[in-house]
Amino acid sequence: MSLHFFLLTVVHAQKQSVPHGLTVNLLSRTGKVYLNGYPSTTPIEKAVSQRENFQFTEISARVPFFGWIVPAQKENTRQTAYRLLVASRKDFLLKDSADLWDSGKVDKNSSANVLYSGKQLAPGKVYFWKVKTWNQQGEESGFSEISAFKTAEELTDYATDRYPIQKQDEYPVKINRIGEIRHFADFGKAAFGRIRVNLYSDTGTDSVIIHLGETEKNGAVNRSPGASIRYSQYKIGLNKGWKTYLVTIRPDKRNTGAQAVLMPEYIGEVTPFRYCEIENYNHPLQEKDLVRETVFYPFNDFDSHFHSSDTILNQVWDISKYSIKATSFLGIYVDGDRERIPYEADALINQLSHYAVARDYSMARYTHEYLIRKPTWPTEWHLQSVLIAWEDYMYTGNTLSLAHFYEDLQAKTLMALSDENGFISTRTGKVTPEVLQSVHFNGEIRDIIDWPHTGILGLEKEEGGETDGFVFTDINTVVNAFHYRTLVLMAQIAETLGKTDDRKFYDKRAAKLKQSFNTYLFDHKRGVYMDGIGTNHASLHANMFPLAFGLVPEKQIDGVLKFIRSRGMACSVYGSQFLLDAIYDANDPEYGLQLLTSTGERSWYNMIQVGSTITLEAWDNKYKPNQDWNHAWGAAPANLIPRKLMGIEPLEPGFRKISIKPQPGPLKSAEIKHPTIRGDVTVSFTNNPGQSFRLEVDIPANTTAEIYLPFYTGSQTIYINGQSAKYIQKGNFSVMEDVGSGKWTFVVER
Repeated sequence: MSLHFFLLTVVHAQKQSVPHGLTVNLLSRTGKVYLNGYPSTTPIEKAVSQRENFQFTEISARVPFFGWIVPAQKENTRQTAYRLLVASRKDFLLKDSADLWDSGKVDKNSSANVLYSGKQLAPGKVYFWKVKTWNQQGEESGFSEISAFKTAEELTDYATDRYPIQKQDEYPVKINRIGEIRHFADFGKAAFGRIRVNLYSDTGTDSVIIHLGETEKNGAVNRSPGASIRYSQYKIGLNKGWKTYLVTIRPDKRNTGAQAVLMPEYIGEVTPFRYCEIENYNHPLQEKDLVRETVFYPFNDFDSHFHSSDTILNQVWDISKYSIKATSFLGIYVDGDRERIPYEADALINQLSHYAVARDYSMARYTHEYLIRKPTWPTEWHLQSVLIAWEDYMYTGNTLSLAHFYEDLQAKTLMALSDENGFISTRTGKVTPEVLQSVHFNGEIRDIIDWPHTGILGLEKEEGGETDGFVFTDINTVVNAFHYRTLVLMAQIAETLGKTDDRKFYDKRAAKLKQSFNTYLFDHKRGVYMDGIGTNHASLHANMFPLAFGLVPEKQIDGVLKFIRSRGMACSVYGSQFLLDAIYDANDPEYGLQLLTSTGERSWYNMIQVGSTITLEAWDNKYKPNQDWNHAWGAAPANLIPRKLMGIEPLEPGFRKISIKPQPGPLKSAEIKHPTIRGDVTVSFTNNPGQSFRLEVDIPANTTAEIYLPFYTGSQTIYINGQSAKYIQKGNFSVMEDVGSGKWTFVVER
């Protein structure tokens, strides 16, 4: 039995096999790369794994965590024990011994977040390790291949490291020669990078103009694209003969300002572009003469896969998945190219989407912890830090960040702003300097609801903004829905960390707020939630957030859902995350699929139709005239399709237990590969709505799953691997509990 393995300090990365006989180990949240077990401090000169270049990084934690993926060679494979060796030299491990730590046989099923417990590690050194496991039949695996990691020059008790940003050479998918002196190249998709070009001059006195842009017009780079869509031009004086020229991208004043995250020096400045036009060049231009040096956080395109019977849904998945890769160019989640500033709202959507399309957790955690210390102004976005922290724990199973930032997370609930009914408000004089200091913010906290607002930042043409006419009052429904969610999660965080009194406290506060929420904010006559105390207006937002966060009593769900359906997509691309969460959690997959595959103006398909290959900041330029075309908060389907339509979510931390709850609606078929910290989850179904349903799953070892199938009638039959099986009815679902690892086929017949 062989083992796939990864090193986990604060987050994890998995060993990957790469073509051409190379073995690349992505180590830790930092993403250090080792070739054949040996460290390197320079990029791999030959691109591997889809021409991607990987670099080493260093581990800053004095006490790292280790993890590995147990292969599911048999059904219901469970690890029951492990033995882990860490050594200062590879020679020790070749003899199955260790000079730093030999854990001995440890009778535990832990395969992630295994705390180092050997001799003290020194800074700036390379160490080697390997692991073996035992399963429930007592079978002992061989040792994994030897892996390596390097410690940083300075070690600390807590740190979240990252992978270095990577470069990848990409060539145009086509080059058109226009007349005698112009060439127009299309790289197929937009990406952040810079251009490198091989050009020839007979005399050394020529000069060319290079145009870079995200859009084209009449077969040329669009010189006036509008909004914050990028266009730039550069003039190059040519030397005699064949020469290679690397265009230095000019910094933009706004996205290189005081609040912006800057590109690392080893990468240099970049700009997003899909098209390159070379003007005043009269020689032939071949594909290999024009190179886009694309930059991104390490990303394996093969970590995830999705395909369905709906061609529009497939295109929505493709643009959303690619957006997560393309916008990772800074190694931290930012709001696109216009500002390059991290925001909590972007980070939550980015985090969930990144988890679903790539086996990486480092960028999400680094961004989250950055924002704890450098938060942004909206009230709800301070609150979202608690949501981000909880998702980090559920997807990785690692408690270290929760423990380190526990007091900060308590402050982020904004409970200091609460009144006697449990409601919080930023408009009743309770935002004191002490409160601002506790959340590390120096400025004015304001409610946002959705973005943009009418008239904000002088954008007078926003046609009402994206708040569905929301009426702002002192007691704001959306803000308090978020507050309720933070209280629920803080109770669970406290329980996780063994803080029993705190858990009871937050449970009590959450129960009180839920009662007040439904007493003062719900209009029983209309069956909807109002925007706040003091107004009768009911918006989409005032109803979708309570439904998404579990505030709606069971008997009121249908009425609230009916109102939500009546409003359509009356929210921004940011709000769509919570709208679709609410719809699927209320078990309305028909409407969920309708929104995901809409071809209207307010849809993901519209982003494709207008010509973008990365998701937009808004549904269309008309809804945000200064929007950019490279905004990952528009990529919510990258997580909504896996989490809600295909139904793959962690039930227990670190995917120790998995929920597989597909909600296809009228979708005939779909298949997905979802990376997790314990291995890949694959799910496929064929669906004859109301009549039959076939589900095939492959569950990784050392975990169990709860499988949800349709419930048609009490006389239906369910088969597992061809054998009739019993099930538990839960509402409209037939549930199979505690399904172990391996490949399973479920069939439901009416």
